[in-house]
Amino acid sequence: MAKVCEYSGKRPQVGHKIVRRGKAKREGGIGQNVTGITKRRWKPNLQTIRIVDANGTVRKVRVCARYIRAGKFVKALRRNRSV
Repeated sequence: MAKVCEYSGKRPQVGHKIVRRGKAKREGGIGQNVTGITKRRWKPNLQTIRIVDANGTVRKVRVCARYIRAGKFVKALRRNRSV
């Protein structure tokens, strides 16, 4: 399953983790040195929730936490399992 929000389209972003050594010049040192660069990923905060569609059907979707907090969905009611 892809790590993509079904509504906003948020997906993992890539970047670099930069490791530095030394004290910065503005803090009184002689400057920083880059000693290592590795690739890394920032993953979206995806949650699986049950929502009610426009047609009234209940389905599971993977959406980012920002959309859940914003209240962009109507959450489905929990089923009664006391049988």
